[in-house]
Amino acid sequence: MQNLDDIQPQNPNQGFQFPGVFEVTAVGKADANLPQRIPEIIHGLGLSVMAGSLRTRPSREGHYVSVSVTFTCPDRATHERVHEMLRAEEAIRWSL
Repeated sequence: MQNLDDIQPQNPNQGFQFPGVFEVTAVGKADANLPQRIPEIIHGLGLSVMAGSLRTRPSREGHYVSVSVTFTCPDRATHERVHEMLRAEEAIRWSL
């Protein structure tokens, strides 16, 4: 695994570049164990979730939860695959 300090964008004057470090947030049912499931999905794609990056926030009424994690990603296709896999989960409403 690469050291995060060694990951450099190909063109520093552009925004979304690979390889890179990205955050994803998924929102879904509060009773679906998403804080455990989302890192599992990302690990299942061969990616690394950064230690200590998991954050959760319950909805006001407690029916939903948003879960955010930061991960390293080698290319755009893999980044898109992360979102595809998250959205394929029945308990997840959307991902950002």
